[in-house]
This record gives sequence, C-alpha cells and structure tokens, in this order.
Amino acid sequence: MAAKVGVGLLGLGTVGGGVASILQSPGERHPLVNELELIRVAVRDLNRPRPVVLDESLLTTDPSAVIQDPAVDVVVEVIGGLEPARSLILQAIAAGKSVVTANKAVIARHGQEIAEAAAAAGVYVLIEAAVGGGIPIIEPLKQSLGGNRINRVSGIINGTTNYILTRMAEEGAAYDAVLKDAQDLGYAEADPAADVDGLDAADKIAILATLAFGGSVERAAVPTEGISGLQGVDVDYANQLGYGVKLLAVAERMAASGDPLPLSLRVQPTLVPKDHPLAGVNGVNNAILVEGDPIGRVMFYGPGAGAGPTASAVVADILNIAGIRQASDGPGKVDPLLAAGSWRPCALVESGDIRQRHYVRFKTKDAPGVIGNVGGCFGQRKVSIQSIVQFNASDAGAEIVVITHEVSQRQMDEALQAIQALPEVLGLAAHLGCLQGDK
Repeated sequence: MAAKVGVGLLGLGTVGGGVASILQSPGERHPLVNELELIRVAVRDLNRPRPVVLDESLLTTDPSAVIQDPAVDVVVEVIGGLEPARSLILQAIAAGKSVVTANKAVIARHGQEIAEAAAAAGVYVLIEAAVGGGIPIIEPLKQSLGGNRINRVSGIINGTTNYILTRMAEEGAAYDAVLKDAQDLGYAEADPAADVDGLDAADKIAILATLAFGGSVERAAVPTEGISGLQGVDVDYANQLGYGVKLLAVAERMAASGDPLPLSLRVQPTLVPKDHPLAGVNGVNNAILVEGDPIGRVMFYGPGAGAGPTASAVVADILNIAGIRQASDGPGKVDPLLAAGSWRPCALVESGDIRQRHYVRFKTKDAPGVIGNVGGCFGQRKVSIQSIVQFNASDAGAEIVVITHEVSQRQMDEALQAIQALPEVLGLAAHLGCLQGDK
C-alpha cells in the first residue's frame, strides 16, 4: 500500500476549518481521501476557538514548522492576503513541497513567479479554490478545454455583489441597506471594498485570462469598477428595458492571433439581457461562461464562496496531487499545473480600444429636441444607438437612457464629452456596460 500523503495546513479559519473537517471524516468520500493525513496546522493564536476540534499536538504558531516537517508532502495555504502568503508559498516550493492555495490575490499578482519556482523545483501548485469557490473551472480551462481556441471568458465571480444586486432587483431595496444585511449575514466583510469595488473580481478574471489565453496579464492594468456607485434607479430602468444588472468580469481576445496576443479585460456593472445564460444567476452564486472554438458556449455554475465550496475545491486539488503520487509511486519530477505554463505573450489593449455595448443615463431639461440633439452627438462620432428612451419628464427635467451597439471606448468617451457640453444636458448620471442578447 502506498504511504499516506501528509498535509500541512497554513491557516485554520473558515476555509482551513472546512478542509480539516473533510480530512478528519473520510467516510463515504472518494477512497483516496482516506490516504490523506493532516500532519501539522499553523494558526495565529493557539487559544482561539476553532471551527473544528483538532488534537493540540497538531497545532503550531510557526508556519515554517509546517513547511519544514518531513512528513508534510502538500502545503495548503489558506491564510489569504499578499504577505506572508507569497513568501510561505515560495518557501514551501523551495522545500520541495507541492502547494494548494485558495489565494487569488497572490496568484493574480505573482502567479508567474510562483509557476517558474514550481517548475524549477519539480512540484505542483494547484489553485482550483482561488476562483469560483466550489465551481470546477481551473482544471477544465487547463485540461478539458485545452483543444479549444478560447475567445471569451465572462462571469459573475463575486458572490457578495451578486447577492446585493439580486436583492436590489427583486425587492427594490437600497444599496446601503442590502450591504448592511450582507455584512450581518457574513457575506460581506466589515470593510467590503474588495468585493463592492470590484477588486476581488479583477483578481479572479486576471487568473482566468492567464489560463484561457496562455499568458500572464498585468493585474494592476485591469479596468475595474464596482457597484458602490450604482443607483437603484438604473436597476429599475434596466428591468423595464428587459435587462438585469450584474457585476461582470470579462476577458476576451481582440484578434485571432498576435504577438503579443491582444486581450481586453474589464470588471464593471453590466446590463445582462434576460435571455442571456448569466441573467438567472442570483444570490451568492457564481457562474463562468466560456466561449471557444469548436465547443461554443459552456457555463460553470455553483456556490462561489464559503467554507464548504472552497474547502471542496482545496481537497480536490490535494487529491489530484495524491493521485499523481500514487500513480507514479513517488513524487518524482513533474510538470507544474499552475497555468499549464505561460506558452505565449499576452498584452492588454489600451482602454480606449475596448469594444462593448453601453448603457448611459443623462439628466436633461425637458426641452424640445433634446433627444434629437443627444442622438446627433452619438451619430457624429459613429456611435450606433440601439434604443433611446425618455423617463420621468416633468418641470424639473427628464432622464434620457441610451443603449448603444458595440463601439470602442474611445468613440464612446468622445460622444459623451460632446453630449455633456449641450446646454440642455445637466449631466451624465450613469454609465454601465451592456451585453448583447441571444435573440
């Protein structure tokens, strides 16, 4: 019988506790789970209450003691944040240990460095839990979909913002009130900026783009807008026009080929037609839509966060490594699977070259010809309009909502500048992305 695979755990919070619980109760799971043994666990405070009861002899406050333990084969990093997580991952690799991490912030910013270190050391770094919680998306992009030319990856990849937007749409609730409820329910942190400002989603789409298109992208260059400035009136208008509003993360190729391959990435509140596959993804659920050739469209859907889903993905990665060890009867020299290797250079296009449809809302005077003047400004900049609607006309003014066809961001910005200079236009009240419907 093959020796058990020793697991060292860095962190015993929500996710770490979930991983430990699975490892301690292997019954009715895959038989290989019984071959995993929890060896050491690094915690910040030995006296703090734990989500799972463990033998005190397993606990230490020294992460290096976990990494250097000769009985540990796989190091699981679930402490989060950039440091010391990055340094500990690199330390584990240098010690010849394979690594499983749920840390999207580290992988989005330092994935290439980690991949190169893993390749040099001949160990695995697996990251299924870093994107989409329990949704299996990382391995499919690396393996099952490897025969496809991926054209676009888009999705709802932050459960907190999706919960907030779902409540705003279904109940007409105000953003601030729903955010407080999300915090009370544990869906949002006390400081929700990473979620509501789109930073978490930007980390994840940077990782997915690297996997889908074969080259790393600069995380800091991803255009990112969250939902904190979104107004309920735009959610209501979108509904009247046949759309829902979602915080979407999008990565797509801008040409069939190129050196480097030009990519467009963005995170922003976006109108989603009600006949679109992502429109029905509500609550804290996530979904990732992959579009490629020859497969067409495939969607991965499920719970995007929480102890159970994320721990499930972590243990899946550990089992992947354990299965390889069992098949090879030893650790051996392996090909790291972080991103199937960066096999070509990719570069983000300038923000002005990003092409998409737009939703804009203007506050205007209720004056004759205002709609024609707004439409004229768009037409002069070759921005094609799908629809233009006036809402809430009164003595106090009116609101004009425009949905455009696909256009470059540069053309759109020029048109908006001209429209805001019109004397009858009081200001641009909202500007969101918009997806094309399926019909």
